[in-house]
Amino acid sequence: MSRMDELIKNINHLAHKAKTIGLTAEEEKIRAELRKEYIKLFKEGFKKNYLDNMYTLDENGNEVKIQRKKNN
Repeated sequence: MSRMDELIKNINHLAHKAKTIGLTAEEEKIRAELRKEYIKLFKEGFKKNYLDNMYTLDENGNEVKIQRKKNN
């Protein structure tokens, strides 16, 4: 089981528990941390799998790899 699958399983468990009997303060903290980690992993995977492999066409019709914008 991948880390992402494990996070989803734990987040869903806590979501179900929150809807039925409620969460303790400690469980709410754990849920928030799990969500942060999930979002971090999602963004890393999205960048790696999609954004780093995107191309556009220049004025001559050639494929050009999209470059990350530099922060000033």
